[in-house]
Amino acid sequence: MQRYFLIEMPNESRFELDEETKHHLMNVLRGQVGTKAEFVTPEQTLLIAEVAEINAEQVWMKVIEEQTVAVELPVAATLVLGLAKGDKPELVVQKATELGATAFIFVETEFSVAHWGSKAERKLERLRKIARGAAEQSHRLKIPSIEYAERLNELQLPDESVKVVAWEESAKADERANLVTALTDAQNVREIVFLIGPEGGLSKNELQYLTEELGFMAAGFGPRILRAETAPLYAMSVLSYVTELDQR
Repeated sequence: MQRYFLIEMPNESRFELDEETKHHLMNVLRGQVGTKAEFVTPEQTLLIAEVAEINAEQVWMKVIEEQTVAVELPVAATLVLGLAKGDKPELVVQKATELGATAFIFVETEFSVAHWGSKAERKLERLRKIARGAAEQSHRLKIPSIEYAERLNELQLPDESVKVVAWEESAKADERANLVTALTDAQNVREIVFLIGPEGGLSKNELQYLTEELGFMAAGFGPRILRAETAPLYAMSVLSYVTELDQR
């Protein structure tokens, strides 16, 4: 069943579709009276509704069921990502949204080859649309937020979060404990931030700032060196395993 996100809470058991949702349900999916779909309210309630009335300009839905489901990660995960080239940001947003990310912050770092500058708002608009589609496809109850910071010292991060920065020298040294420790701690505070650099990685000065000023823990993501677009997906996967699947 197709899932959509409602912009406003329905006042009654009937509600009107917005233009974008109406186009997709009625034109793309060829909906008709009786067609059912899922709708997530701003309060993250799941409604099952069916097409009740169609006229020249409006489509009205009738709520037939309200459900409570648990599909979100028990730990809120923010991904801070150094600007990467090409369509890598789009790939990461799509896949990490499917894996349960709560928020994305893109930031320009010392070795970033990509520079958004005046294009930042247009980039963010595109990424937010991708996140919305991925959240609908993966049947989530929440659309991740997506923001941009011009430099590391402009980052606005959750106060009570566990903070981990992927550091390739830790991976080369076969460091294995820090990520495990961070994931364990995150289950207590329910908030974790993963920071991953761009293709060229992070400089030693940036690592020093992150660890000494912002409280990040440097960690290897396994013994192999992962690409900028792979590391965030690795982080989200191990977080899901530890918090959702490994219940020993």
